[in-house]
Amino acid sequence: LLAGMLAGTSAGASSSTTALVPTDTATEPADQPTDQPPTSLSGIRPILQNIVATCNLGIALDLKTIAMHARNAEYNPKRFSAVIMRIRDPKTTALIFKSGKMVVTGAKSEEQARQAARKFARIVQKLDFPARFTDFKIQNMVGSCDVKFPIRLEGLAYKHSHYSSYEPELFPGLIYRMVQPKIVLLIFVSGKVVLTGGKVRNEIFSAFEQIYPVLQEFRKLPAAAAATALTPAT
Repeated sequence: LLAGMLAGTSAGASSSTTALVPTDTATEPADQPTDQPPTSLSGIRPILQNIVATCNLGIALDLKTIAMHARNAEYNPKRFSAVIMRIRDPKTTALIFKSGKMVVTGAKSEEQARQAARKFARIVQKLDFPARFTDFKIQNMVGSCDVKFPIRLEGLAYKHSHYSSYEPELFPGLIYRMVQPKIVLLIFVSGKVVLTGGKVRNEIFSAFEQIYPVLQEFRKLPAAAAATALTPAT
């Protein structure tokens, strides 16, 4: 669980430099995308499933005090060196470290991630820690979609071997590492696609628009249609 929550943070827990300060005058502008999303030629738009963000509370914290007095918080230093705290609205989880750095995961949008980070900061402030809210940053976005047709992963892996990794004995999906934008795609034979590694949503959308023609090229035909295509004309 914790490995999945931290996956995608570009700097890990030790470099999660993002802070929460309701009264800070130097708060960064909202991370809501300002550019229009790319035109969807496929007619399919990936849905954001998880956003990982980091911030810095700007003060050293007593994790035992936080775990004892905050609701929905747990702390087991023998297992993990952070307090795990959860809130319901928006439904998110935070990893709060002694250094004051925090990782927030589970949000479905940039605004939800920022809102959740501020709520976690206020909880810490109410425990008499002079926490601030600064350096909020989106570290990773995960999106998914379904192209609604099966895919020949073997053929795709062979033709795009420079970007693909496919070992069905170890993992059922093909791992496709796109260069620009720098997105990792998990492509399954069923037609389901997971995209991860974006820091803005347009990177996720753009990556899918680029991969969609490739998926169409390796669309798996039904058995009857494939047999017909292979039968020579008489």
